Amino acid sequence: MADNYIYAVARIRSLEMSLFSKSTIEQLLSEKTYEDCLRFLKDHGWGNSDNDSEDASYMLLAENKKTWDTIKEMTSDMEPFRVLTIPDEYHNLKAAIKTAVKGEIEAAIFFEGTVISGEKMVDIVRRNAYEELPESMRECAKEAYEGFVHTGDGQLCDIVIDKAALEAILDAGEKAEEELIKDYAKTYVDVANIRTTVRCAKTGKSADFMRRALVAGATFEVEKLVSAALAGVEDVIRYLSESGYTDAAESLKKSSSAFECWCDNMIIETIKPQKYNSFTIGALIAYILARLNEIKTVRIVLSGRQNGLEEAAIRERVREMYV
Repeated sequence: MADNYIYAVARIRSLEMSLFSKSTIEQLLSEKTYEDCLRFLKDHGWGNSDNDSEDASYMLLAENKKTWDTIKEMTSDMEPFRVLTIPDEYHNLKAAIKTAVKGEIEAAIFFEGTVISGEKMVDIVRRNAYEELPESMRECAKEAYEGFVHTGDGQLCDIVIDKAALEAILDAGEKAEEELIKDYAKTYVDVANIRTTVRCAKTGKSADFMRRALVAGATFEVEKLVSAALAGVEDVIRYLSESGYTDAAESLKKSSSAFECWCDNMIIETIKPQKYNSFTIGALIAYILARLNEIKTVRIVLSGRQNGLEEAAIRERVREMYV
């Protein structure tokens, strides 16, 4: 099995050399305007070379597409990578339900490259043909749709589908043979649970709301997270420290931006050992996650420049780089 990835990993090692390092991000941060940042990115090959007028959103979409196109060139079997696209699939389901109820399709809200296109999902939802969805999506799709139709509560629709997505990621991790996928899935769900708990503590959500949003089966016990959140952010910080997530607790004490950085950096820390793995699919998965993290970091810098944030404020939001 390892032999199947030797060539692909060799190519990935070459591509890793073009990933943005911390020093490259520092150079991007030193650019004074949004336009200067775009120019810097174009000079580094970002976006489509035949489209000089493209804005940041199209540039970032182009980079995302390049990443997946590169992987598809290396292997015809994309199933092992599905754990990385599950969030996009469930996002499309949320968008499909809201679009179906509102009565019009907005193609721009859908992610491309999923097993079922966003437009097809809209058609499925409108016909109540849930059996045409993957099995793991059927019940949550029906519940979210009916809840949205009867209450008009978009947030309720979101938490039903977001929880199902996390359960699908956890299930994919448990079934995976590759250790990195197992670690990634567990870390992803842990971070999502922590994020939800913190937001619920800050906004005073009810215990019932939290039980509907939090996912059992990873590191944390749902009831302990609920109890901590009901008591307030300080109790959440204390519980995180006691559960081995001291860094999360410390970042939360600093600021919301520092905490959000910690959440994304946890994924990068999970995949960094793959830089020394030359024989398994883990190196390819790590490269995809590194690229997605790179694109997200660039988006943060561009958004900061476009909205006139001070460099220090942007810097606080910048993520850890893979290389």
